[in-house]
Amino acid sequence: MTFLRYFLTGFFCVSLLTACDAPSTPATDSAEKSATNETLPPSGRFVRFYNWNNYIADTTVERFEKSCNCRLVQDYFSDHEEMLAKLAAGATGYDVMVPTGNVVETLVAQKMVQPIDKSRLKNLNQVKSDFLNLWYDPNNQYSVPYGYSVTLIGYNAEKIKELGLPVDSWALIFEPELLEKLQGKITVMDSQRELFAAALLYLGYSVNDGDEAHLKEARDLILRAKPYWAAFNASSYIKELTIGNIWVAHGYSNDMFQADQDAKAAGRPFTIASSLPKEGAVLAVDNMVIHKNAPHLDLAYQLIDFLIDKQSTAELSNLTGSGSINALSLQYIDQNIKDNKAVFPDAETFKRLQMLKDYSRKERRLANRLWTEIKVK
Repeated sequence: MTFLRYFLTGFFCVSLLTACDAPSTPATDSAEKSATNETLPPSGRFVRFYNWNNYIADTTVERFEKSCNCRLVQDYFSDHEEMLAKLAAGATGYDVMVPTGNVVETLVAQKMVQPIDKSRLKNLNQVKSDFLNLWYDPNNQYSVPYGYSVTLIGYNAEKIKELGLPVDSWALIFEPELLEKLQGKITVMDSQRELFAAALLYLGYSVNDGDEAHLKEARDLILRAKPYWAAFNASSYIKELTIGNIWVAHGYSNDMFQADQDAKAAGRPFTIASSLPKEGAVLAVDNMVIHKNAPHLDLAYQLIDFLIDKQSTAELSNLTGSGSINALSLQYIDQNIKDNKAVFPDAETFKRLQMLKDYSRKERRLANRLWTEIKVK
């Protein structure tokens, strides 16, 4: 799965759309048609889930549908701007949506979501405290955590060992003396916020630093390294890593997991590993929210509660390599994933992770101008 996640200066929104109807509310003809021609069970009940593609395990879907005697109808989006634009255009019928970080804040400000009744979520006590009461939704008034990923460095383990390159620092993508050995074999994310975040971290600043002098320093660092990069790539680096066209990629932890799985399935003579740089990295927490006009509210709560359960969160980690928000899920997660510090950072490493926040208008204008300079030079 490729998470084009983004962090596009304040537009983060993912939607888990579920449409499982409550017994007292029969599905309407229009709702059935909007259920993407899914075959409904005899009960006629469905819940609509608006989500990133391949961001829920088939086994989870099967277990949920059996438990609720309903159909889980899924729609997909590829980035947050797409989701926000669809909602702004008046899209309805969604029950549960999955925004990341500050997109929760955006949706709350736009009055697109409704408050969460925590008394209806018996599994909420399984969620790790690290993912509750975060800055974008104090006291989790509107959101419930779903999963998380980290933006880091993915690499061809055998090739990097052969070249003798260090992988524990953002120096690998910014320092010419290292990049000389990777000329044309490295990609960075085609994302203003993500690439600036990596540069700012390497320079010792916060990922949300909007100071003009610091952003210009980050721009200069990026421009110095740019001649060595093969491309700005936010969509196909999984494939490029998998087939060996590139040896290093700046991207999401769950994408690196997928690249390694694909390489193994294809019998490649190398493995794809990942490293969380010592300077820190970006943390993205995905959350479930309920649309303000959710037509199937009872089943929306059933879905959310089901998806934060220890087994469902483990199935998500096993499928995608995303981190689990459930404190009890480790017993169900594959050992190789549990042991991957890029997926499950230890307590000390976790302190070095930062979430992207929206820039102010002034900061955004500056960042946009500097990004244009980077892309055209």
